[in-house]
Amino acid sequence: MPDDTPEADLRFNEFIILQAQNAGLFLGQIPNPHSGEKQINIRAAKSVIDSLEMLASKTRGNLTLSEAKLLHTALENLRPLYHAARNND
Repeated sequence: MPDDTPEADLRFNEFIILQAQNAGLFLGQIPNPHSGEKQINIRAAKSVIDSLEMLASKTRGNLTLSEAKLLHTALENLRPLYHAARNND
């Protein structure tokens, strides 16, 4: 009987963390590494969050539990930050 359990891929976790950091940078949560200043770029943040949401939709059922949790947690953390930044814009 074949095993349908997805295999973990560390590159996936690294990718999600990188994208979440990018969104944090665009939402002014992380200082710009070049200027040291916090800047908000709502369009860029929305693009990253939209991409993560699309990834969650397209990979549903194909992720390990830890991968799915990481992606879900990243989105759950980023969405309120995005809405707060958008409302302050």
